[in-house]
Amino acid sequence: MSYCTVIEHMQGERKALHKTYHDKLYGFPIHDDNELFCRLVLEINQAGLSWETILKKESSFRKAYHNFNIKKIAAYTAADRKRLLADAGIIRNRLKVNAAIENAKTILGLQKEYGSFEKWLEHHHPKTKEEWVKVFKKTFKFTGGEIVNEFLMSIGYLQGAHSADCKIHKTVLKTKPMWLKVKK
Repeated sequence: MSYCTVIEHMQGERKALHKTYHDKLYGFPIHDDNELFCRLVLEINQAGLSWETILKKESSFRKAYHNFNIKKIAAYTAADRKRLLADAGIIRNRLKVNAAIENAKTILGLQKEYGSFEKWLEHHHPKTKEEWVKVFKKTFKFTGGEIVNEFLMSIGYLQGAHSADCKIHKTVLKTKPMWLKVKK
């Protein structure tokens, strides 16, 4: 069952929370490196939990992680790690906190080499899900198959965010650059 269909069966605030993400963010390209990093961190933190939990905590994540400013997070100290692990507003998992910090450092390196995190993604496009997983596992911390798949679907690099009959699907397609419409 597609995300679109699942949302239609939800009620009240829960439905509104998911519908806002689905209609405004899910599957749409992101061109800001900090926002790409945000989505990667959120997907990593979702592992083992529901996406609804992450959506509810997004504003707390933004506050705790300096609005996902890659440079600031790459410079986090042991005191910052301790602060994050004590913050009840986010997911307090040592592996996930460490992954965010180490992945920020990795992205700084990718920015130096490719100009941006987005350009690094463009450089590797198109790939199959399996090929992407290999690249991410080699490059980043805490990036298994499902995390990579959801991250790339959520930013429009892999198909599947919306079914063809979803009313948002056509809107997403209009926002994608031509090179991103090439599928593999």
